[in-house]
Amino acid sequence: MTTHVTEVPAAPSAQALAHFEAMLSFETDCWDVHESLRAADPDFILVDVRGPASFARGHIAGAINIPHRTMTAERMAEFPAKVFVVYCAGPHCNGANRAAIRLARLGLPVKIMIGGITGWCDEGFALTPGGPA
Repeated sequence: MTTHVTEVPAAPSAQALAHFEAMLSFETDCWDVHESLRAADPDFILVDVRGPASFARGHIAGAINIPHRTMTAERMAEFPAKVFVVYCAGPHCNGANRAAIRLARLGLPVKIMIGGITGWCDEGFALTPGGPA
């Protein structure tokens, strides 16, 4: 019996491998970011792309606030050559996608932290209140 799950066959393994490996080159998750922020000098820059008021209400410790609309070549040149990891409010927000597009157009390496603030809180991780970091 075919179910809704299998009515469209799964991709061949080689195609699935390429797809899922590619996904990891575009995104990371909250747990990996949380664990990686424990390093003395993380190899990425965490960017909260929400507005300053939202950032001030609560953000991930170590994140900087750069709303996606303010990402320019001049602004982003202030940062060392690292991967930018961007996040927004959560799955209902496309701010991280917009930021990733801007950064990619500037030729900068970028990943999206899937889940955003919503995912971060769902994992039980704390937010830090306060202004720009």
